[in-house]
Amino acid sequence: MDSGDFMGVLPELIVVVTALLAILADVASKGRNPSAAQGVTVLGLAVAAAVALISPSEQTMLMAGQLFNDGFSAWFRALFAVAGLATAIFSPLYLTHRKIRLGEYYSLLAMCVFGMMVMSAAANLLLFFVGLETMSIALYVLVSFRRDDAASVEGGLKYLVLGAFSSAFLLYGMALIYGGIGSLDYVAIGEALRQSDGIGPMTVTGIGLLLVGFAFKVSAVPFHFWSPDVYEGAPTTITAFMSTGAKAAAFVGLIRVFGVALILTSEHWTTALSVMAALTMTVGNFVALRQTSVKRMLAYSSIAHAGYLLVGIVAGTPQAFAAAGFYLIGYALMNLGAFGVLMLINQRGKGDYSFESLRGMGTVYPVLGLMMSVFMFSLIGIPPTAGFFGKLYVFSAAIEQGHLWLVIIGLLNSAVAAYYYLKVVSTMFMAKPEGDVAISQPFAYKAVLAISSLLIIVIGLFPDQLVTAMLRAVP
Repeated sequence: MDSGDFMGVLPELIVVVTALLAILADVASKGRNPSAAQGVTVLGLAVAAAVALISPSEQTMLMAGQLFNDGFSAWFRALFAVAGLATAIFSPLYLTHRKIRLGEYYSLLAMCVFGMMVMSAAANLLLFFVGLETMSIALYVLVSFRRDDAASVEGGLKYLVLGAFSSAFLLYGMALIYGGIGSLDYVAIGEALRQSDGIGPMTVTGIGLLLVGFAFKVSAVPFHFWSPDVYEGAPTTITAFMSTGAKAAAFVGLIRVFGVALILTSEHWTTALSVMAALTMTVGNFVALRQTSVKRMLAYSSIAHAGYLLVGIVAGTPQAFAAAGFYLIGYALMNLGAFGVLMLINQRGKGDYSFESLRGMGTVYPVLGLMMSVFMFSLIGIPPTAGFFGKLYVFSAAIEQGHLWLVIIGLLNSAVAAYYYLKVVSTMFMAKPEGDVAISQPFAYKAVLAISSLLIIVIGLFPDQLVTAMLRAVP
């Protein structure tokens, strides 16, 4: 490991040190001062994000070709750190209100970010799997962190069992690809496929198993059934983090594996992925229509957005992958913001996250209502928001590759989604508030929401800069 390798993995090293310092801070305070662990985590993740963004934009390889050090990994390492930072800022108010001991929470959160960073930079299937399991093991604990809540324990158990099940698909797929091609390195796999006359049944089976494993991780239909129960049972801070950071990490891995290593085998998986994308959009949106809980509605909404993102993977061009990257960044901002507002409002009463709990809160707290409206409009895809241009770029790339039918399904689903997103806005502004409407609004919490909503508008007004950066960064 030379100095270049050290500097290339500096963001990951900072996050690991942050995780260790966070748990030491908790031990030193004997659990009586959780703000110390939170402060360490926020500072460490902020530094890691800054260091990731100043990484070189040209592609280089680290650790003897095991890691990519390029603009794509830089953008997403920064995104994962920012998602973790926002979650750390949101956490004290929620966890204190729910009487959940913080303890190792922040250390586990930082280890999740570390796993995501490894997934985004991995140039080898085995190293990608190590990053995935690092993230997943920490998430298994965080999902079931509310130990006195049956729904949280049930969600954690489901996530553990089905997460291990999907990891087995990935691992067996990797083994078969290694047996068929003789390498686990993305670049070597791509080169071997380029030089071969065709691929054997072992490799085709391995690709199929990889596709199933990734479908589990991104909550694609029909492998989505774990997602709503896990999202609903988990602490809401972790639900927000999983639906943005964990989903983005899985999609970055999908782009790396199928867009770099297996792009020459696209005829074997494009049709299956197209059907999966259409089903994911449709099932996610139509089931979301029936939900009475805003939290569960956002869980199904997350499934639907996975379908939109899969359209970009189906298109399979650098432009499509850049569009998917743009979409992931915008989606992280709007979904984290939506869950953040939801957590603030649900300090009242039972905190059941029903639509009724939102009644009139936009008139009582107009700034909060305005920010929630921005997040909802962006999730729908209304201009001028980041969500609109995310869908526009993804669908345009798909049309260029002849997937018009898939884009039509996506547009129809976006119209369906408008109903339940606008229901949130109308409930907040067009209904009378009920009961005690007093809520606590810490400054740092409101600042994160304000910055997120402002960035959504700025990206929507000036999308060219970000999409150009994504085009330069895509593998």
